[in-house]
Amino acid sequence: MTASHSNPTIARTLDALTRNRYPVLIACLTLAAGLWLHLWMLANFSQVNGDSLLYGDIATNLLLHGQYAITDSGGLLHTTLIRLPGYPLFLAICFKLFGVANYAVVQYLQIALNLAGSILLADFVRHVVGIKLARSKPAALITLALSALCPFTAVYAAAPLSEIPPLFLIALALWSMQRFVECCEITLSDHRGWLFALLFTFAIIAAALLRPDGALLGIALAPALFINASRTLTFNFAGSALAHARRHLLRMGLICTLLALLPFALWTLRNWQQFHVIEPLAPRYATDPGEPTYPGFQRWTKTWALDFISTYQIYWNVPDSPLDPSQFPARAFDSSEQRTETLALIADYNKAHEITPEIDAVFAQLAAERISTHPARYYLWLPMGRVADMWLRPRVENLPIDLDWWVYSHHRSETRISWSLVALNAFYLVMGIIGLAFKPRYGAAMLAYFLLRSALLATIEAPEARYTLECLPMLFALSAIALTRLFTLRARR
Repeated sequence: MTASHSNPTIARTLDALTRNRYPVLIACLTLAAGLWLHLWMLANFSQVNGDSLLYGDIATNLLLHGQYAITDSGGLLHTTLIRLPGYPLFLAICFKLFGVANYAVVQYLQIALNLAGSILLADFVRHVVGIKLARSKPAALITLALSALCPFTAVYAAAPLSEIPPLFLIALALWSMQRFVECCEITLSDHRGWLFALLFTFAIIAAALLRPDGALLGIALAPALFINASRTLTFNFAGSALAHARRHLLRMGLICTLLALLPFALWTLRNWQQFHVIEPLAPRYATDPGEPTYPGFQRWTKTWALDFISTYQIYWNVPDSPLDPSQFPARAFDSSEQRTETLALIADYNKAHEITPEIDAVFAQLAAERISTHPARYYLWLPMGRVADMWLRPRVENLPIDLDWWVYSHHRSETRISWSLVALNAFYLVMGIIGLAFKPRYGAAMLAYFLLRSALLATIEAPEARYTLECLPMLFALSAIALTRLFTLRARR
């Protein structure tokens, strides 16, 4: 039975998508729909608060006073290292060109970056699938639709935060990596090879300067670039030409590595001169040297925290805000005696909303007791649960939806929306797994990035779904590959 008889709809759709006159039109319509979605999110869910204002304060002080500093409640400037310089520099450039504290321009630029990243990601998938194959154009269009029409990234583009620029940089890194490997089929000596190598290096540097976890992008993709480039050279050259090409590849790798390390060497030097500490990225708990930390409380939190609702209701309130004992889950106490002791400790904290060294020491003692009693829970089950929460949550933190979104009797429409977002998120994950099963080129590198990021997230005590947002570009690519292959197999059958 022919494909048109067995499944005429799929066959006609694939045929239409591969005709020369349709892909550009479909791509333009997809981008237009994506632009509408982003603007609708901006109009309805724009947020400029919290970290946005902190980044803006650093950018303003950098622009107006030439200091990488934050402003205290008294109006005094204090040099800081709690944030990497990437996003404050991005804001400073925007403020310089369009006016100080003009966050609206930042939001529009982030929308443009997100859509531009969608285009790069679509072209990356087209080349990975094989530009000479009939399914390359459908794969690119599916990638474009998945990326440009994703509500999770669209809503974050409406917030001046450091989440959206890394998504563009991930797409740029993937795209430039593929183009560089393609250059190895001919020569690395012309300007195109250097252009793509430098673009890849820029993407890696900028991603790491925006967020500390951005360094994982280079760790996952740089080996893949060199391995695939070396294989391509071996396949296309021989003898002295191959030896020359390999030497040129090593020189390029060395130069790009030095360029990648230079900004972090300068940042580390600056931090040493200002604070006499070695800090190449940013402190784990976003504190400047000399500021109080609460290792006992944080370790105790890791003995029971599992989901974002605990992060929002409890972890973010410490210090300076009261803690409500009724909001603690039952797993925070192993016995009635421990519950009594813990509630008494929380009452001591609530007197001044401050964790003193004495209170922190008691939290540390409680944590040690709980860890010794249930080591597997602390070292294995809870970290795995927090990672699962960050991967699987419906990502409603930037939407006007209650945290207990699953309680249908409280808010029926919100619950239905949330479950729809859960299903969409699960769709990305399932399709991404299927895409990996087809073993696409660079699939191992993308899997390495997922695993590295998950391993890093397993170490934190306060889960937030936004920490897995940077995995979405690769999930879009893998999902498009999976859908294209599945549709093709179905049509052929």
